[in-house]
Amino acid sequence: MSRDADGQASRSYPPLPERLPVDVFDSHCHLDIVETPVDEQLKSAKAAGVTRIVTIGCDLPSSRFAVDAAAEFDDVYAAVAIHPNETTAISDAVLNDVALLAAHPKVRAIGETGLDYYRDWAPKDDQHRAFRAHIEIAKRTGKALVIHDRDAHDDVLRVLDEEGAPETVVFHCYSGDARMAETCAEHGYLMSFAGNVTFKNAEPLRDALRVAPLDLLLVETDAPFLTPIPHRGKPNASYLIPHTVRAMAEVKGVDVAELCTAIAANGERAFGPW
Repeated sequence: MSRDADGQASRSYPPLPERLPVDVFDSHCHLDIVETPVDEQLKSAKAAGVTRIVTIGCDLPSSRFAVDAAAEFDDVYAAVAIHPNETTAISDAVLNDVALLAAHPKVRAIGETGLDYYRDWAPKDDQHRAFRAHIEIAKRTGKALVIHDRDAHDDVLRVLDEEGAPETVVFHCYSGDARMAETCAEHGYLMSFAGNVTFKNAEPLRDALRVAPLDLLLVETDAPFLTPIPHRGKPNASYLIPHTVRAMAEVKGVDVAELCTAIAANGERAFGPW
């Protein structure tokens, strides 16, 4: 989740893009704060070829929302966690509540968790304690780990090494460079690219995408944030993923259908069959 207001400058939603040739899913969005009812979000997403959505928890209320949405809608999975910016003086009771929520069969990931050194909203010690606890929950429950990593690449990788990474690790809104992408590939970590990969100033991110293997790629919106070009500055939603996928395919030098097929397979491997 990006706490920046990018994508919120105007409340008018962009038009529906051309449908993708192969269905994919949005590996990371915040259905609870997109200003459209969930059923309408799912309808527009499906029309664009985005047939599955993982909605993310950042605190207990949003995690509970994610579980409820996943229980109500067949096309939604949930991830539950406490965002690193929300970890100040985090208690064992809160972490236990996350673990209890994770037991729901439609919770397929623990996240978003990790480290955020861009903001100073939570002490680093608290962030580290929470991150390590979430890693343990992911391993204990057999869920994927969805990582928020902002200006903390080295420490995130170090903590994963020290704790022992879960079987499935997803770097949400991948923000590292090409060298880090190679490190992630060596460890089998999935890299999920968001709309910011389309931004004019994002060449280092595109360099990372170029070296990331197809079998470790995911795509996401982080909606309502990070709306892709050509609609940057408008609110984001899952139906806009085709813009990001087509930009990614151009960077990778592959056919859009080939990339979609890889993304769909990677998502099912990460989050389980629908």
